[in-house]
Amino acid sequence: MSRRAALRRAAVREWGPPAAAVRTALAERGARALALTLTATALTALVQLVQNQSWGYGPVRALGAVRAEDPFWSALLRTPLSLFVPALDLPVWGALAQILLVFGVAEICLGRWRTLAVAYAATLAGTLYARIGVALGPEAFLGLPASDARVVDTGPSAAVVALAVYVCHQRRARFTGALVVVAMVVEVLVKDNLAGREHLAAIAVVLAVCGVREWLGRRTPAPPRAGRRAPAIRTGRRPPAPGAGRRRSAQGLGAGGGGTRSGVPPMRSWNFRRGPAQRTSWW
Repeated sequence: MSRRAALRRAAVREWGPPAAAVRTALAERGARALALTLTATALTALVQLVQNQSWGYGPVRALGAVRAEDPFWSALLRTPLSLFVPALDLPVWGALAQILLVFGVAEICLGRWRTLAVAYAATLAGTLYARIGVALGPEAFLGLPASDARVVDTGPSAAVVALAVYVCHQRRARFTGALVVVAMVVEVLVKDNLAGREHLAAIAVVLAVCGVREWLGRRTPAPPRAGRRAPAIRTGRRPPAPGAGRRRSAQGLGAGGGGTRSGVPPMRSWNFRRGPAQRTSWW
C-alpha cells in the first residue's frame, strides 16, 4: 500500500464520521442545522463592530468583559456575553472562522444545547482559573501574576478549543484531539499568557467530563441488540419427548392432563420395562 493511500485511509477514519454527519444534516435541514452557529457568528461580528466605535466600547466592556479583579457575581453575569466578545488585538475574521467551523460541527454532532453547555462551561472554567491563579500568586504551581487580574478573558477562543476536543472525543478522532491539546501546550510554552492558560483550563475541564462519561458508560450495561433472541430461561423441566402429545391423545387425555378416559387401564411405563417374571410380582 502506498503512503498516499495510507494517509487517505487514515484521514477517512479520522474525519469521515463527522464529515458524514455534517453532510447529512445540511442535506436534510439546510441552514436550520446551523441555527446556533449562525447566530453566534453574527453576534460576534456585531459585538466586534460595536466595540470598535467610540460610543460602543464602554457598553461592551461593561456588559461582556470579564476580569479576575471583578466581583464574582458580576463576572458570572457577564460570562454568557463574553463568549461573543472577540479580542481587540486579534483579527476578527479568525474568530469568526473558528466559530463557524467548530461551532457548526459541534452543533451537528453534539446537538444545540450540549454545544452551548460545553462552550459555557469552558468559558467559565477559564474565568475561575484566572481568579484562582491570581489568588495563588506567581510563586505557586499554576499561579498567575497580579497583573493578570486586569486582563480581559479570552472570549470565544476557550469555548472553541473545548468544543474541538469534546467533538474529537465523541467521534473518536483521537489524533486530531491530541493535536489540539499539544498545540495549546506549545502555545503556553512559547508565549506564556493568561489566554493560553485559560485554554488549558478549558481543555482540562472537558477531558474530565469525557473521562466521567467513559466511566459511566462502562458501568452501564449495554442494551440487547435488536433482533437477537433472548436467552432461554431454564425452569428445571425437561422438554416433552417427540410424540408425547400423540400418546396422550391415544389415552383420551387433553393437553393439560384432563379429559375423559376410555376405560382402558393406564399404561405403566415402568411396568413394561421389567421382565415377564417381575410384572406380576406387584399386582
